[in-house]
Amino acid sequence: MSNQGRKLEQAARAAWLAHVAGKTQDEIAGLMGISRQTAQRLVAQAMAEGLVKIRIDHPFAHCLELAADLRARWGLQFCEIAPADAPEAGVAHHTAATMERWLRREPALTLALGTGRTLRSAVGQLPHIDCPQHRIVSLTGNIATDGSTAYYNVLFSMSDLVTARSYPLPLTVIVPTVEERRAMMRQPGIQRVIEMSAQAEVAFVGIGTMNERAALMEDGFLTRPDLDAMIASGAVGEITGWAYDAQGRLIHGLSNDRVASAPIPPRETTLVIGAAYGAEKVPALRGALEGGLIGGLITDAATGAALL
Repeated sequence: MSNQGRKLEQAARAAWLAHVAGKTQDEIAGLMGISRQTAQRLVAQAMAEGLVKIRIDHPFAHCLELAADLRARWGLQFCEIAPADAPEAGVAHHTAATMERWLRREPALTLALGTGRTLRSAVGQLPHIDCPQHRIVSLTGNIATDGSTAYYNVLFSMSDLVTARSYPLPLTVIVPTVEERRAMMRQPGIQRVIEMSAQAEVAFVGIGTMNERAALMEDGFLTRPDLDAMIASGAVGEITGWAYDAQGRLIHGLSNDRVASAPIPPRETTLVIGAAYGAEKVPALRGALEGGLIGGLITDAATGAALL
């Protein structure tokens, strides 16, 4: 998206909040993470560009309405919807913008990160951000099955762009045996990172499928028999390796007994934002929403409509 396109999108969003949602300029500033003066300027720009008529004459208005419907339907604290015409780029753009707003906050905070293709694309769009007061904590292992750095790890990629201190989990997502997991979880360094992750104000996670193209199997963390057993037990999705069913309940036993990730942070204390898109992800997303595993959602318009 060009800079001009982004500016019009921001202006359309501000205008929708002002003229449709009935928000004040202070409220718009808080929701968009901008100053009151910038909010006022964006609303004025939308008027000058002819976006404001009887309705907001911009495709992003539909996305804002859809986001409001999804917040109401699923009790979400946060929801961003990208246009459906370029879902991969749009979801990555919105995720990056949301990450940037959190990282630019002045008060010190802990931000937790999952892994996955969408998050990696989003991190690649971040600018350099000087925020040494923050902590970035990994929710899941950063090591591939062959001992190398996991390709879709996002913590190390973000560490190259921001000055916050980073805390990785030097493990694979799923370890070979239950005994190995227990031994690893007793290590003081691992326990410290897991404790920090539970204190995160916000967490960004990918939503994985549990089907024939499950990323856990494609990336070598699960064998085909492991995956088949999970599917037979009702698994529809996974977050940082933790598989869950259509009601968002974690599957008991099987590979979940060998997951070396931190627990998914509780919704009561952490805003857990799931970023995913596409028809294939709908069952996994719906399960995560049903079970309250995520309190925030970033997706595209077509996927969002399916979730309604």
